[in-house]
Amino acid sequence: MDIPRLTTQRLVLRGLRASDWDDYAAMNADPLVRQWLSGTLLSRQQAWEQMETFLGQWALRGYGIFAVESEGRFAGRVGLLHFADWPEPELSWTLASPFWGRGLATEATAEVRRWAFATLRRDRFVSYIRPENIRSQRVAAKLGAVRDGQIALRGFVSDVWLHPSPGHGVIV
Repeated sequence: MDIPRLTTQRLVLRGLRASDWDDYAAMNADPLVRQWLSGTLLSRQQAWEQMETFLGQWALRGYGIFAVESEGRFAGRVGLLHFADWPEPELSWTLASPFWGRGLATEATAEVRRWAFATLRRDRFVSYIRPENIRSQRVAAKLGAVRDGQIALRGFVSDVWLHPSPGHGVIV
């Protein structure tokens, strides 16, 4: 698989590696992080299996999740998810809680979105954000996304945040 390496002023976005496992598992065992996902903490094994799933997206779809590196440390994940039961690709971000509040999610997601629109030639992406997740709503709004209804996925209702392509709306 050829997973691109993207860089921003403060971040490196790259493929997940086996060496990320400890930090990835810790992020997914953090109740502050998991409350906005399924609400269920992941075991180390489940975190490994999720990393495998995310790497599989690259092989099956040609796009997927990037590891976010800040100052040489694993800080989270950002990228495109498109599970078989989802109607379209989701522009998704999750950072480990020690990295919150620095604008890293916005910076990483903006770079992945630029790459995705340029590479995949789609006219839109969406982000599925739980209505009570104010932090992620702020990230989406900073990126110029707008709420576009709701969807029920895997037992949760989420707001659909629409990211139109640069030719179809305001993009940061």
